[in-house]
Amino acid sequence: MKRKIAVFASGNGSNFEAIAKACADGKINAEIALCVTDNPGAYVVERAKRFNVPVIKFRPKDYASKKDFETMLLGHLREKGVELICLAGYMRIVGETLLEAYGGRIVNIHPSLLPAFRGADAIGQAMDYGVKIFGVSIHYVDSSLDGGKIIAQAAVEYDGNDRDELESLVHAREHVLYPATVARLVDSLP
Repeated sequence: MKRKIAVFASGNGSNFEAIAKACADGKINAEIALCVTDNPGAYVVERAKRFNVPVIKFRPKDYASKKDFETMLLGHLREKGVELICLAGYMRIVGETLLEAYGGRIVNIHPSLLPAFRGADAIGQAMDYGVKIFGVSIHYVDSSLDGGKIIAQAAVEYDGNDRDELESLVHAREHVLYPATVARLVDSLP
């Protein structure tokens, strides 16, 4: 039986696509039951359509509170039988409503070797600091900012100053590490 996962994204959706391809190829014993975006114009919506994945699009400002939109999302997640949530460029801090319902079953990918360079623009932060070893971390989501227990990491060595080139290298590493990690997590679901 295939497990059911949801992918939350706010932008391009390249990690969504990497996970979707791995599901379609049987490398992850799951199907993406739902794509969730807080940015209705995000390109991830087009990617989801190509994989026939239902999409929930919402604007947080249309809700009175984070609890209100997370309660709405929780209803959709439960309706689809989602067992694991994968954040893939979802630029919103997960609140109590989702953490209480899915604690220990929400994971995030972050473009740094955590605990270094938490939060937005981790690649820019690392470049400004002058590091030569960048990376990718996958971690459980808790109430802290990029502070949950680390599940997997991969380093990306780079000694240049071309941000586009570096981002391309980091994304290439993400697109291998995230699907492989999601596959392990899905296989360990009770």
